[in-house]
Amino acid sequence: MPDIRPFDGKTPRIARDAWVDEQAVIIGDVEIGAGASIWPRTVVGGDIHFIRIGARTNIQDGSVLHVTHDSQFNPGGHPLVVGEDVTVGHNVTLHGCEIGHHCLIGMGAVVMDGAVIEPRVILAAGSLVPGGKRLDQGSLWRGSPARRVRELTKQELAFLDYSAKNYVRLAQRYRSSED
Repeated sequence: MPDIRPFDGKTPRIARDAWVDEQAVIIGDVEIGAGASIWPRTVVGGDIHFIRIGARTNIQDGSVLHVTHDSQFNPGGHPLVVGEDVTVGHNVTLHGCEIGHHCLIGMGAVVMDGAVIEPRVILAAGSLVPGGKRLDQGSLWRGSPARRVRELTKQELAFLDYSAKNYVRLAQRYRSSED
C-alpha cells in the first residue's frame, strides 16, 4: 500500500483508477485524477496548500511536488496544479507552480513558485523555471533559467499525447500485476 497520510484534517483524494506505487508518499490536501499515476519514491506534499493532479498525468520516480503557504512574503501562497495528460519525468521538482494540459517536463527539471507553464510545452531535462516565469504554449524551453528555443513540431505535439497514453497503459499493467 502507498503511504497516504492525512494532514491537518485533510486526506488525499485519489481517483479509483489512478495508480500510486507503494513507495510513493501522498500527504494532505491532494487530489489525483482518473487514470493518473504516481511512481516509486515520489513525494506529493499538500501540507500547507493544495495540490491537484489532472487525469492521465504521470509523475515519475523520485519527483517532489510541494507548495508554499500564505504569508506576508507570498500573499495567498502558491498551490500546485498539474493539468491533464502531463508527463513529469524522473526526479522533477514542482513547487507551487501551474502546469498546463499536455506538457512534458523533462527529467531533473525544477519549476518554482508562481511559474506557469502553458499547455503543450516541452521543458527540457535539467531546466530551471524561475518563480513567476510564464512559458508560452506550443514551444520547447530549455536551460537554467529556461529560455524559449522554438515552436514544437507536429511530431512533438503528437508525442505529448502518446506519452501520457503510454503511461496510462503502463500503470494499468502495474496495477494488474498487484492483483
